[in-house]
Amino acid sequence: MTTTESSPASEKPRKEVLRPLDDEARRLARGLIRSARFGALAALEPDTGHPMASRVALAPDMDGTPYILISTLSGHTAALSADARCSLLLGEPGKGDPLAHPRITLMCHAEKVERGTPDHDRMRRRYLARHPKAELYVDFPDFAFFRLKLERASLNGGFGKAFVLEQGDLVLEEALCAAFSERETGVVDHMNSDHSDAVSLYAERLAKAGKGAWKLVSVDPEGIDLKAADDMARIWFDQPLASPDQLRSELVRLVGIAREKAETAQAS
Repeated sequence: MTTTESSPASEKPRKEVLRPLDDEARRLARGLIRSARFGALAALEPDTGHPMASRVALAPDMDGTPYILISTLSGHTAALSADARCSLLLGEPGKGDPLAHPRITLMCHAEKVERGTPDHDRMRRRYLARHPKAELYVDFPDFAFFRLKLERASLNGGFGKAFVLEQGDLVLEEALCAAFSERETGVVDHMNSDHSDAVSLYAERLAKAGKGAWKLVSVDPEGIDLKAADDMARIWFDQPLASPDQLRSELVRLVGIAREKAETAQAS
């Protein structure tokens, strides 16, 4: 061995970049997907094979799978039709260094959703709850929903907080989600029409969001999503619900906590 060669014993051990996955990281990843209204979609251009990135509007399905509404005339629709592989970058930069804020890159396969199916009807309703202006074109024949089926994900929770997640870390169980889907419309409509004060308390006291015309837009086994103008807020249940029959008692419990917080704030 020459003096210019280094022995294995003298080499410094390589620092592990990825952190062990835990429940906190899973919740952060799921929250980034649930709260996202826009993202950067990268697909492969058919003629060149070059990655082509585009901003897209999206919504999460009941199980946490993101999906998009795009024109069949667009370049990324042609790309996804030729090669379903794609990736989706989610996460909004806040104040200061944009790279210090959490973001997630999802590796997906795009799958077109056919009109006239229960999946399409559910996804249409959920999408319009987040993007009401899309009602102007959602039913145009040249627009279609594409489900971005998750394979794995790379989560960056900030400097030194990198994780790899698999599909099972991000997507909820199908049968349970089907049961919640049957109840979702009724719960959302009831809360917004009869309990708008409770919805505001959820946002302002539990999600610590600012005042606004908050609406409940979706429910799922792990929590609820709220929207006011362009702002989204996510509230997690303490534990995932095993049945939609538990929704009422959980929403009552949450509003009780929110009212206590409001009363404490007024008294101080």
